[in-house]
Amino acid sequence: MSFARGRWVLGVLVLLGLSCLGVPRARAAKDPAALRYNITYVREPTHALDVEVVLVRGTPRAFRFTQPGGVHAVSAFREDGERLELRVSDEGLVLLPTDIRFLRYRYDLDARHGSRGANLFAGGGEGDARNVAGRVYLIRPNQAPPDLRVELVVEGTDALLPWQPDDTGLYRLRAEDLVDSGFHGFGGRRCQVVLPDAVLDVAVLGHFTSVDDTQVCGWLKQAADEVRTVRRAFPYPRATVRVIPVPGHEGPSLFGMVLWSSPPSISVLVGQEASADSFARDWVVLHELLHLTHPAFLPRVPWLSEGLATYFTELARARSGRQSAERAWEELVDGFARGRRAAGARTMEEVITDGDFALGTYWTGALFALHLDVEIRRVTGNQRQLEDVLELLAERGSTSTFGAFGVAVDAVAGRPLFDGLLARHLRRPAFVEQEGLLEALGVSAGAEGIELIPARNSSLREAMEVGRTREASR
Repeated sequence: MSFARGRWVLGVLVLLGLSCLGVPRARAAKDPAALRYNITYVREPTHALDVEVVLVRGTPRAFRFTQPGGVHAVSAFREDGERLELRVSDEGLVLLPTDIRFLRYRYDLDARHGSRGANLFAGGGEGDARNVAGRVYLIRPNQAPPDLRVELVVEGTDALLPWQPDDTGLYRLRAEDLVDSGFHGFGGRRCQVVLPDAVLDVAVLGHFTSVDDTQVCGWLKQAADEVRTVRRAFPYPRATVRVIPVPGHEGPSLFGMVLWSSPPSISVLVGQEASADSFARDWVVLHELLHLTHPAFLPRVPWLSEGLATYFTELARARSGRQSAERAWEELVDGFARGRRAAGARTMEEVITDGDFALGTYWTGALFALHLDVEIRRVTGNQRQLEDVLELLAERGSTSTFGAFGVAVDAVAGRPLFDGLLARHLRRPAFVEQEGLLEALGVSAGAEGIELIPARNSSLREAMEVGRTREASR
């Protein structure tokens, strides 16, 4: 997740949900032996999602909303048509009596839309075009049996979900795909970013006053190409992006987020008055796409994931030529300065555990990522780099742990490195390593700005700025 430098504040809003009344649809004569979701996009009396869940025998009896608050009651139907109203607990749980074959409810997309600003999760967008997180409107089994298949269909509008449907529009999923079901886009317009090794399917959920969809897609392609200066190939063969224009804002990306669905999905709030020039200066969407270069850490380690994306955001823009090397280092140095002011006398450990998310998480993590990169390059004679850690982890799967990250660092470095460097940062005042590190790299801050000069590790710095050759990154 990233925060725009204009200090955009994304509100956490409370969603009101409506239960859907009526008799469930007739069940197919032949049991498909899969949990079936029928999702209908409706426009009257309000924009909403009508959700019907057709249960199979043996389906778990405990269901839940991963992010509760949007639906307060669910209609449950027995095979004979008897209807029960089931309350959704504050924790999002719904416990089903025996013999329930259908669930129905309505998620009101308008309940949190328009009155209190844009919202990435609850139903933001414009008119009939809406963005919503699956976790807020899709009920799912509380436990996801590995052998439980799921079928899902969407009617009433064109949808962009993290997954791809078959030729009939049917999504064939696993129950675990619903645990983090990503961002969903309904309506709007579509464009596609085609890379040598991947495709980004894009939904534009509203209108811009100064740019068209071709420019929006070009902006996303530029960022996706920059991701390929960090990884040898784009990290996923397909990813989805939803772009939500926000009225009253001229800047480019205001806020963005990746959800770790399978594959991951991205949504980003963008100023409706944004210009093509502002797109060229944007960094937020690149930051979000760079999260795809590292695995999903379980449990989450925000300072590491955000630090990696923040560090590589500046290098990737320099490697592509979108900004100079001097400008990249200036952005990093300015970020470190903001982080240091927020940290005060606290140690890195205190900063990352005190909830100072916006500055502490990003910039202490970015400084540690820089130091890791320098040390890996130094001990390997500039033959290996932090990017090689990401490549190694990618070979092992889309998820990882903090411990496995450290093991991968040591494997790439060819010696124990991670634990000692981390301890050195954690126990000392945050950012105390900054001056010596930058001095050795030849990054000098003067009255005229950043100057890059010869120094002990300036050859390492120059290699960071260039990155992989174009041939190696293809």
